Amino acid sequence: MMAGTAALGLAGCSGSLPTYRGPDVTRIQVFKERREMQLLHNTSLLKAYKFDLGFAPVGHKTQEGDGRTPEGGYRIDRRNPYSRFHLSLGISYPDANDIAYAKAKGIDPGGDIFIHGTPSRWAGIPDWTWGCIAVQNEEMDEIYAMVDTGTLIYIYA
Repeated sequence: MMAGTAALGLAGCSGSLPTYRGPDVTRIQVFKERREMQLLHNTSLLKAYKFDLGFAPVGHKTQEGDGRTPEGGYRIDRRNPYSRFHLSLGISYPDANDIAYAKAKGIDPGGDIFIHGTPSRWAGIPDWTWGCIAVQNEEMDEIYAMVDTGTLIYIYA
């Protein structure tokens, strides 16, 4: 019920980014196995989205090029309105634990993990990213408008 209300709170003009006038998104939950991302205001579900992941989606990201999406608690740490993947929101991977693990193993933890849109050449191809969370471009418009820098994101297996 609440999801419909949140969607109606979006507004935008042609040629500009949409705006959002609903409740703050206080948390993002990503369920990798179910391929479901939820935007919440406290404990209330505002909106849910299906998504694609990296080419090796099972397990926690540990190194550059492994095709995995990290698991655990992070933050949205940057916004890119000029992304080559439509729009994108950066995830604060790697954190101190990820860096320590990679250093102990002598590997590069990688980085540049985002929630982003889907270029037309990748539409309909499952799990095509290098570890990012990819939604449809129209959905990314909504997500970009709703989510602020600093928002908590929890990524589950």
